[in-house]
Amino acid sequence: MAIRNTQVRSLDGDMTVDEFKQWLRRFDVDCDGRISRGELRCAMRTIRTRFSGYKSKQGINYADADGDGYIDDSEIDGLIDYAQKSLGLRIVAY
Repeated sequence: MAIRNTQVRSLDGDMTVDEFKQWLRRFDVDCDGRISRGELRCAMRTIRTRFSGYKSKQGINYADADGDGYIDDSEIDGLIDYAQKSLGLRIVAY
């Protein structure tokens, strides 16, 4: 599923890891290089995820290796794993 301009192009396609990262960066409203729970919730709403508040909390808990409440570049792989398992996104390496 390729996401451009915070809109879902297709629910049936794949998105690359780079596309996912680029899309997610658009929601880093304070430009600190990290994704907070609120920023993740906003991102999830653009793909029409149900229970986005709960799922964003689960996503942060799943991927936040250092426990600071944010997802940074070193933890993005955990968020990708969560998105694939829990949100049904198909994220590929190419």
